Amino acid sequence: MKPIVDPSSSSQAVNGAYHLRCGRHSLDLSFPRVMGILNVTPDSFSDGGQHIGLDGALHHAERMLAEGAAMIDVGGESTRPGAAPVSEQEELDRVAPVIEALVRELDALVSVDTSSAAVMREASALGAGMINDVRALEREGALAAAATSGLPVCLMHRQGEPQSMQQSPSYDQPVESAVFAYLAERVAACEAAGLRRCRLLIDPGFGFGKTVEHNLRLLKYMDTLQALELPLLVGMSRKSMIGKVLGRPVEERLAGGLALAAMAVERGANILRVHDVGPTVDAVNMAWAVLQEGCEPPLNKELDA
Repeated sequence: MKPIVDPSSSSQAVNGAYHLRCGRHSLDLSFPRVMGILNVTPDSFSDGGQHIGLDGALHHAERMLAEGAAMIDVGGESTRPGAAPVSEQEELDRVAPVIEALVRELDALVSVDTSSAAVMREASALGAGMINDVRALEREGALAAAATSGLPVCLMHRQGEPQSMQQSPSYDQPVESAVFAYLAERVAACEAAGLRRCRLLIDPGFGFGKTVEHNLRLLKYMDTLQALELPLLVGMSRKSMIGKVLGRPVEERLAGGLALAAMAVERGANILRVHDVGPTVDAVNMAWAVLQEGCEPPLNKELDA
C-alpha cells in the first residue's frame, strides 16, 4: 500500500504501534495497511476454487502486491457460514506449498489464516510472518504453537462455529461491549501463556455470529476497541452485510466495501483485509489524507527486510 503521510511527521503511534515485527519483515503500522486475501479453498464464499492451483495462487498474490498489498493472507479452510470443517492434514496440504512459494519467489510477508496448531507450526517454519486465527487460539494446542512461533497473532471475536454461527445470533449486552470483553479475555490468556502483548492484534469479527444490525453497530462504535491499545485488523470485504443493506450479489459489493473501509480507517483500523486491493488502497489513502489533513508524495511501499 502506498502511504501518503510520512510516519515521522506524527508524534503519536496508531493504537500504540508503529512497527510490527513479522518474522524477517517489519510492518509499519503508523498508517493503515491493506492485506490481500488469498483463499486456496474450493468453498470460500467469494473466491472459492479460483486460486487452488499453485500458479494461479502465485499470479493472484503477485497482482495484489503490485496493487499495494502489504501482506498476503493465505487460508486453507473456509469459515463462511455453514462451511464444513476440513482435516488438519488437508488444510496443511492446501496452504504449505503456497506459503513456501510466496516467501521464496515473491519475498512476500505472508499471514496464515488458520486455527490449527500443526498449520501454525509448519507455516512458521516455511517463513510465514503472521498468524491470523478466527478462533482466537482456542483450539487445542493453538495457544502453545502460536506462543512458540515467535510470530504476531491476530485474535478474532466470533460467536459459535462456522457451521452454526449465523443461526439467530444474539447478545445480552451491546455487541461492541461483548466483543471488547471477549478480546480482553483472550489477550489475557495469551499473556498468561507467554505470548507477549506486543505480538498481538485484534479483529472484531464482522459476520462471525452477528446479524446485519450487530455488524453495523459494531462498526459504528468500533473505536471503543482502541482502549485495548492493540493494532486493529478489520475484514468486511464482500460480506453479506453489504449485500443485505444494498441488495447486491457478492460480485457487486465493491462500492459498499470501500465505504466500510474508509469508515473503519476513521475508527482506528490499522489493517484492512480485502479481496479488491487496488481500489481499497486508494480509498484508504484518501480517508487517511483527510484524517491527517495533508497529502505528501507517496513513500516507498516496500516492507523493510
